[in-house]
Amino acid sequence: MQSPSITSSYLDRYRRLTGSEGSGAPLPVTGAQRRFLLARRLDPAGRPALVPLFFAFPAGAVDTARLEAAAGHLAALHPALRVRPEVVRGVPVQRIGEPEGWVREVPVPPGATAAEVLPRALADWPAEGPPLRFLLATGDGTEDVLALVLDHAVCDEQSLGGITDGLTRAYAEGLGPDDVPATRRAEGTAAYREAVELQLAAEERASAPAARAYWARRLAGLRPPPPLAGRPEATGTGSTRLRLPSPAGDGRAAAFPAALDACARAARTLYGAEHVPALGYPWGGRPAAAAPVLGCFLNTVAHPADAEGPEARTAAWWDDLDHADAPFDEVVHAARGAGVPWSGRFDGLLTFEDLGRRPPLRLGGATGRETHLDDRPLQAPFAVSVSYGDDVLVRMAWRRSDVPDDRAEDAFAALVSVLATA
Repeated sequence: MQSPSITSSYLDRYRRLTGSEGSGAPLPVTGAQRRFLLARRLDPAGRPALVPLFFAFPAGAVDTARLEAAAGHLAALHPALRVRPEVVRGVPVQRIGEPEGWVREVPVPPGATAAEVLPRALADWPAEGPPLRFLLATGDGTEDVLALVLDHAVCDEQSLGGITDGLTRAYAEGLGPDDVPATRRAEGTAAYREAVELQLAAEERASAPAARAYWARRLAGLRPPPPLAGRPEATGTGSTRLRLPSPAGDGRAAAFPAALDACARAARTLYGAEHVPALGYPWGGRPAAAAPVLGCFLNTVAHPADAEGPEARTAAWWDDLDHADAPFDEVVHAARGAGVPWSGRFDGLLTFEDLGRRPPLRLGGATGRETHLDDRPLQAPFAVSVSYGDDVLVRMAWRRSDVPDDRAEDAFAALVSVLATA
């Protein structure tokens, strides 16, 4: 007899916990949110995984009070931006609170730069607070750098576009949280609840025995590498980047498989060909019947960085997408149940973004110029980011305490060599 899935067990416990609370009950969490909440509980300071975007504005162009009001307006419209995670009698839930705008200025001392002070501010991120926050580095006299920072548990690529567009509109019109009627706020909460429930139903279906057997087979070849011998005394992250021409015509259709193949080549260069590291990448969206609410309902998909060539890797990736709704904790459980020595720890992460899908952030008369600061906490020993716009920006960052700089540079060279010929 098959044991119930992790999602089914979670929903059973959630319903027993909240069965008598009615409309005031906290909401359940999706499989992706469960993963992020677990990571938050394992962090010594209880901090969430963060997704920061950085925008340079002319000095003095950002009105922090107006931005705080606009952030509160956005939170009033979108329940995901006012949720607070809780664990009640061992059951992870999310409770919707009041909308809040959160903007803090971070002075840049003489002789320092925003690239130095903002990563330190992110490292000191307070555990409590709203899922959307802003840090504004000011003081060098020429331009200010605004960090738009999201808790990853409420963030995916679709959400980023909705946030920059919504902030631009609310800031331009001088709107705040009180400009959202109570009826509209209630409608948003109902739509968010329905989307979460639809996602959980999809995850429960995707946790059937056949899906668990698929992932057990798919990850059977993982041979996790031991930790690399970096410099334990080193702090911060190393980073490197390169811009490549954007593919013409339908080249973008094959862009993600090429990036995945390049990231696998980098991982094997970094860890050695005798190992098969585990890569992770975000993928997904909302269930077809769900309203286009803001929030994180994507999944993190595991990918073995084996020696397969690009054609075989692309074919395997398409098969993976047929099973990508299976929650991450279910995938780890299936692999371990089949004897695969994998804890669920990723050896590398890949993120991919089509910048054409995200409207620019415009605050008043100034449009933010997106910039990149790499010295920030990473959720894996190394991370690759591929951004498609007018050209292709390829970035790689690594924890210098874990990864030797020279090996990271070799891995990046291998990564670029694959992308340049894709």
